[in-house]
Amino acid sequence: MARLIHLNGPPGIGKSTLSARYADRHPGTLNLDVDALHRLVGGWRDEEFDTWPVVWSLVRAMVTVRLAGGGDVVLPQYLATVDEIDGLAALAREQGASFHEVVLVDGREAAIERFHRRGRDTDDEWVHHHRRLIARAGGSAVLGTMYDDLMRVVRLRPGAVLVPSAAGSVQDTYDLLLGALGRPGSGRPGAARAGAP
Repeated sequence: MARLIHLNGPPGIGKSTLSARYADRHPGTLNLDVDALHRLVGGWRDEEFDTWPVVWSLVRAMVTVRLAGGGDVVLPQYLATVDEIDGLAALAREQGASFHEVVLVDGREAAIERFHRRGRDTDDEWVHHHRRLIARAGGSAVLGTMYDDLMRVVRLRPGAVLVPSAAGSVQDTYDLLLGALGRPGSGRPGAARAGAP
């Protein structure tokens, strides 16, 4: 059965890194990195132009095509509304695929700091564009709100699995991700159901 893996978490928590690693090690998996799609839409550098409506329609279409073809999809994307996540689960069901909801977590202040550290040593245009958008919207305050919104949604998602993501611990986090997905990993405990203490 094809699988749609939604890898959720605060901005800068490591979603893109882990999804790329997962796809590299699972041939045929579509790593549907939404950040890459934004850069395909003309005008994305314009801070007044919202590329999200175009990008989200592409995400839905690409998920549908890949699942219909029997392939897995990993989608690293912060989503903090029940309706958006329910929409992904519905897409999976429509294609006869399973839906797996994994949320990467760190402490609130640690998550905010990780976003600010992200991109300091990169020339990636999208990363810098995203940092400017967050700064304009309120910086750390808006990141804190995003974190709180995500945690509220996670409490409403009994099927979500929380995976601790410590800064600099990519392999350990990847092993926990595999365990959360029922794949062989390190065998170490760490993933917990949403809402678990």
